[in-house]
Amino acid sequence: MTRAIETKALTRYFGTLCAVDGIDLHVEAGTFYGFLGPNGAGKSTTIRMLTGLLAPTHGAVRILGENLADAETARRVKRRVGVVPEDLALFDNLTAREYLTFVGRMYQLPLATVRERCDELLAMMSLDREEKKLTLEYSHGMKKKLTLAAALIPNPDLLFLDEPFEGVDAVSSRVLRDTLKRCVERGATVFLTSHVLEIVERLCTDVGIIAQGKLVYQGTMAEIRRDGSLEERFLEAVGSDQIEHQSLSWLEG
Repeated sequence: MTRAIETKALTRYFGTLCAVDGIDLHVEAGTFYGFLGPNGAGKSTTIRMLTGLLAPTHGAVRILGENLADAETARRVKRRVGVVPEDLALFDNLTAREYLTFVGRMYQLPLATVRERCDELLAMMSLDREEKKLTLEYSHGMKKKLTLAAALIPNPDLLFLDEPFEGVDAVSSRVLRDTLKRCVERGATVFLTSHVLEIVERLCTDVGIIAQGKLVYQGTMAEIRRDGSLEERFLEAVGSDQIEHQSLSWLEG
């Protein structure tokens, strides 16, 4: 099976701090991959390297079978990739339609295609009622939905989603989950980070767990379910002995 993501000894230092420590990721095409870890484990740094936003200190990255080290190849690959980053950097003085049109044209989509997809995405994310509002006036949840729409507009072969459900209302969250499932059904690959294990367990077919910059587990959800729950595997992988069972003194009987 073709691999949508493959890394070899992927490493990133910030000064003397090793944020990502020699990880070997193997994500098969057409899978829904959950990338888990505690706060500060290296998830977002890994995504930045996989999307070409951050150069590795050491190691290699192949995305959709292509080596990102070559600049021209990287530009070609990025046209097939959608990204929802950790930091929602939007253009404050654009409307949602203007922003999506800009993103679609950056992907070199025909203007007619951009207009059609804008209509559908704005309706799906319930942003069509706010047509005249600038993104500066958007709530965090609305900004997250607009960023999700921008990631979907190129109809990507690979989607990177860093905490995509954070701040999104229940109705839009359900629509998004169904949309992502359809993306995978048609052959796309979704690479998702989330602290909500229930979402990962419900959606993902494969899971990787990172702790202190190291990949400590990689396998299928079916394998995890045979041995217990995702929460149990996660706590085992990150070190459940590190969890201090403390309580507040004023709650003691």
